[in-house]
Amino acid sequence: MEYIQQWFEQLFGTALGSTLFLFAENLVYILAIVIPLLLGVAYLTFAERKIIAYMQIRLGPNRVTFFGISWLRGWGQPIADAVKAIMKEIIVPTGANKFLFLLAPVITIAPALAAWAVVPFSPELVLADINAGLLYILAMTSLGVYGVIIAGWASNSKYAFLGSMRSAAQVVSYELAMGFALVCVLMMSSSLNLGAIVMGQQGDSFLNWYLVPLFPMFLVYFISGVAETNRAPFDVAEGESEIVAGFHVDYSGMAFTVFFLAEYANMILVATLTSVMFLGGWLPPFNIVPFTYIPGIIWLLLKIAFILFFFLWFRATFPRYRYDQIMRLGWKIFIPITLIWIVLVGMIMQLPASVRDTFPLNLWFN
Repeated sequence: MEYIQQWFEQLFGTALGSTLFLFAENLVYILAIVIPLLLGVAYLTFAERKIIAYMQIRLGPNRVTFFGISWLRGWGQPIADAVKAIMKEIIVPTGANKFLFLLAPVITIAPALAAWAVVPFSPELVLADINAGLLYILAMTSLGVYGVIIAGWASNSKYAFLGSMRSAAQVVSYELAMGFALVCVLMMSSSLNLGAIVMGQQGDSFLNWYLVPLFPMFLVYFISGVAETNRAPFDVAEGESEIVAGFHVDYSGMAFTVFFLAEYANMILVATLTSVMFLGGWLPPFNIVPFTYIPGIIWLLLKIAFILFFFLWFRATFPRYRYDQIMRLGWKIFIPITLIWIVLVGMIMQLPASVRDTFPLNLWFN
């Protein structure tokens, strides 16, 4: 990299060359995150269709292939779906606010991509290792609801607006529970830096992960993440049988597709943050050979895939909840549980050091 930087400085001058090199370097890092993420989103849709098909004793996509290779049947389906969406016309309804109508999908997907800037894939692999990474994540993930609200309002449709209002109320309700669950992680790690949170779970085995002492918070955070992404059984904002797909009922073509890209990108983000906050991130389950020989990013990807499987399993298993059930779960169950756990963690942290150094508290409270 030093040779490339020197080449930039010789070509454009020291000051301008350094600036252009920094811009090019960051652009390469951003593409190295965004391109695999978009491919992951595409093939997560394929995995969902195949896994749910197997659960329901069906075949799922099994026709589209690459170059006629028989054992890749179905693997070309996400590419075919993308080409089909690109070729479709984007229809703007009469009376809609065209600018906001087209801006809403961008507002929805932009935070889902921007949040990855502070996610650590290993001790060295992180785009922006900032101290307030957790605060940045919370800020970015809170912006996506604005895209949903704008989409429903700009469509000039009562059904779309109703769907956006339902989604906004749901997201705000479960964001509170997610935030309180992460407060417990913040208290135990004493840091807002995601890399420091992972290193706070370092130890001899998975017993050092925050999953063990914060297991109720793990469940609250994960289930709230399912609700945040409008996934089944919390997909009342897109309830096809009730409000005809909700806030994006009037969208078509790539504008429609971008909403689903944002949904699946948020699923991967929630699975990643769940792994980082509660499952030790890139840390192996046992700090012994041969587990330590496997690169940390592989462990992180395995944990992400494990969490994503539950997203798909829930969709194939649970019926859609009523809206009053969703609100009751968020306000009357999750938020009180998180507040109680925050008090318990705070009380343990105020215990004398001699007590916190005894087993098992010494696994998590140093």
